[in-house]
Amino acid sequence: MQKLINIYDTLTMRLAQQNWLLPTLARLVFAAVLAVYFFNSGLTKLGDGFGGVLNPSAGAYVQILPKAFESAGYDTSALSAHHHGIVIAGIIAEFLLPLLILLGLFTRAAALGMVGFIILQSVTDLYGHGQADALGRWFDRIPDAAILDQRALWLFLLVTLIVKGAGPLSLDKLLVARWR
Repeated sequence: MQKLINIYDTLTMRLAQQNWLLPTLARLVFAAVLAVYFFNSGLTKLGDGFGGVLNPSAGAYVQILPKAFESAGYDTSALSAHHHGIVIAGIIAEFLLPLLILLGLFTRAAALGMVGFIILQSVTDLYGHGQADALGRWFDRIPDAAILDQRALWLFLLVTLIVKGAGPLSLDKLLVARWR
């Protein structure tokens, strides 16, 4: 029995010393599960042509500011510059923040930005789109609620990156090594 305990202790100690493992896996899981989701979501919001980010589609306003767009009679010209700025910032964030995480560049800040983005996305889904049925509940034995269950896992993944950083396979690591 003591031999098993010693093996367990040795493995536990070695795993605890692997500072590269958790952040690397977190970025890999982000790439596999969330990056394509956010990139595709961002693509649905782009307007026509090269300046599609600066001239968002009507769908961008429906997704990001549903109540304000409805109040404006679904006419983008009836919205304020403030509304346009929010939509453009949302589109840029949906592309830029995941890209930064994938590259491992300013990872902690990008992950923190993604946390804010997901919180705003969830609030918009609940109140803007009226998707209260998607909220779900915790501790209910049903793990597929789109907001509480899924997004809690998303946030846990991002908090891991905030706490641990990007890991050794990142531009962050290269920048730190270059500045030393």
